[in-house]
Amino acid sequence: MGQPTLVLASASPRRRELLARIGIVPDAVAPADIDETPGKAELPRDYARRMAREKAVAAASDSAHVLAGDTVIAVGRRILPKAEDEATARKCLELMSGRRHRVLSAIALRSPDGTLRERMSETVVVFKRLSPDEITAYLASGEWHGKAGGYAIQGSAEGLIRRIDGSHSGVVGLPLYETRTLLLAAGFSLG
Repeated sequence: MGQPTLVLASASPRRRELLARIGIVPDAVAPADIDETPGKAELPRDYARRMAREKAVAAASDSAHVLAGDTVIAVGRRILPKAEDEATARKCLELMSGRRHRVLSAIALRSPDGTLRERMSETVVVFKRLSPDEITAYLASGEWHGKAGGYAIQGSAEGLIRRIDGSHSGVVGLPLYETRTLLLAAGFSLG
């Protein structure tokens, strides 16, 4: 019996790169087009789980496993947005400066029979106290664009982070330990 078929419900090149680290190349990529608006008073953990689940279901296939994920940056109960403009990225970085925040990375794997398996990774990240010049320099890099919380740990922002407690790959966008566990349970052979 061959390897099961896998569809990645994400256009993120970072998620494809992370999957390759554990020996998985998706057979297809089918980004899920869903409304990603948080519910009123929805907690960050619940929101991340719901997004991963909804993406897996939206990209569902009767012949393939569908892997979906969502990464949420939370300061307390507040969900930080994906930064689509410099002003939003600046506000996020100013808020996180010198403080801890949580990165919640939820994944869902939907099997062809409709079975849904889920895992969650929670990582605590602490930025150094950022000077206005450091924030301006980081914004000039453009790495923040489209990133939850306005930063990419796999880029130069890593030099601004004092401490990380948890999954580095989860902060990038796909927690590999949890993903590997789900894929093995579904019958995938991993490298």
